[in-house]
Amino acid sequence: MNASPDTSAPHAGPAAFPPGDLAIWFFILAELLAFGVFFAAYAFGRAHNVELFNEMQQTLDRKAGALNTVLLITGSWCVARAVEAVGRARATTGARWLLAGIAYGGGFLVVKGFEYADKFGAGINLSTNSFYMFYLSLTFFHFMHVILGMVILVALWVKTRNGDYGPADMNGIESGAAYWHMVDLVWIVLFPLVYVMR
Repeated sequence: MNASPDTSAPHAGPAAFPPGDLAIWFFILAELLAFGVFFAAYAFGRAHNVELFNEMQQTLDRKAGALNTVLLITGSWCVARAVEAVGRARATTGARWLLAGIAYGGGFLVVKGFEYADKFGAGINLSTNSFYMFYLSLTFFHFMHVILGMVILVALWVKTRNGDYGPADMNGIESGAAYWHMVDLVWIVLFPLVYVMR
């Protein structure tokens, strides 16, 4: 009689590089290219209207932007801890870390929602000026990626809680984590570019 395989021990084989499914990395590269084009267009627009961009930049809430940076970075740290826990056959702990990552992502959406409400309440929209056209387009494009990232994290949380991931099957959780880290990375570039740099 054969003994059932022991899934409680960490996987001893070499870690895959890049982690996760190769297809997700092509998707991430495509998304980064799209954001890169957006960032280049913003830089071009700013270079041709520096005074307007500097003036309008002062109307943004930098504290809210900085808070959102902290929320996303902390959320990414939680997701990284979740992947580590699952790799050590600690699915319950991993699920808790994923739930924390979801909470931080939700916090980002709430803060950004208040920012949008403030701007829309003041009558600002895409046609207000070129700065706000870029600001609203860029941040909303990113906002939608945060929502998609949270949907992915919720799916990972459900599967991790059900024990579907473990040391022998990390592909799904690593792929989802890679996408979430991409969302975080884009904001780390977007925040100083739009809110801070003059």
